[in-house]
Amino acid sequence: MIYLDNAATTPVHPKVLKVMLPYLEKQYGNPSGIYEFAEKSKDVIDGVREIIAASINAKPEEIYFTSGGTESDNWALVGMAEALKDKGRHIITTSVEHHAVINTCEYLKQRGFDITYLDVGSDGIINPKQLIKSIRKDTILISIMAANNETGSIQPVQAIGRIAKGNNICFHTDAVQAYLHMDIDVNKMNIGMMSASAHKFRGAKGCGFLYIRNGIKPAIFMHGGKQESGIRAGTENVPGIAGMGEAVRIAMQDMHKDIVYVRNMRDYLLYRIEHEIPGVVLNGSRHMRLPGNLNVSFMGIEGQSLLIMLDMDGICTSSGSACTAGLGGGSHVLKALGASGDRLKGALRMTLGTQNTMEEMDYVVWRLKENVAALRGSD
Repeated sequence: MIYLDNAATTPVHPKVLKVMLPYLEKQYGNPSGIYEFAEKSKDVIDGVREIIAASINAKPEEIYFTSGGTESDNWALVGMAEALKDKGRHIITTSVEHHAVINTCEYLKQRGFDITYLDVGSDGIINPKQLIKSIRKDTILISIMAANNETGSIQPVQAIGRIAKGNNICFHTDAVQAYLHMDIDVNKMNIGMMSASAHKFRGAKGCGFLYIRNGIKPAIFMHGGKQESGIRAGTENVPGIAGMGEAVRIAMQDMHKDIVYVRNMRDYLLYRIEHEIPGVVLNGSRHMRLPGNLNVSFMGIEGQSLLIMLDMDGICTSSGSACTAGLGGGSHVLKALGASGDRLKGALRMTLGTQNTMEEMDYVVWRLKENVAALRGSD
């Protein structure tokens, strides 16, 4: 099998699994307990808090563990909306956000909040000048993803943060795709809140975090116990958190080397596709995109048919976000870029990881050439 769907999820690193197992088998104490056996679990999650904080130039007490990116996004948006509703009810986001943000914004809209969706260019990137024009006196939150899950296009995060800070508005970024795949410094980028999910960087599913800058106080989203400094209820996922810490440690060791490796492999794959298969359109920015992301449209074919044929060839890819697979209607992200017709129907997303090889890329190109030709009815 050749796995090219790393934007959907990544394989758990063997070292991560090894770190997790003791907390499933032997060291299973509840970190809220006050006896020594339980305090060992608390020590682990506090240690991971420090590891994550160091990776984004934050403070350990600014890291709050969650069940993943969707919860983190919901907490950031709903929490800030509830906390600041008396100050204002205007939120700015973009038309290409993950549905964890878009659907949460639609929920808030039903509750009386006004949502501005910024347009993007053909490269999938916003114009900061449009953001400035959209800010109002009652704007309480700017939520713009660091990098897109379908196209990999990277937003001008530092410019957005600077604009938000200049207008005294909290800036939340969904960094689920970007974290550990590009440099993120929450201070240099003036990020107020940031969402991340472990299974996007070779950790386990069901575990993530929300960075909340000191002084920012979203309303409590999960009600119950007093875990996570009393603002996120629920027993912490100790095995998942331990594994997430190890995944961060591994990624930080070789991040820049891995970025170069994956980007070179991606660029090789794109070069061969564009030069050996006619009727191909690149979706998203050619240069300002995540290193492992490749989203292309093959004109004149149905992308779903190509997916099935590639699956039969042992190649795992997707046509867009895994979270909206099967919904139909075409990608809202590609529509925002101006795609329609064949470009919308023939889209294929291939997202590479460090476990992939150049030899695999050669096989993928061969199968793409054969399958696209067959679908187009040519020899």
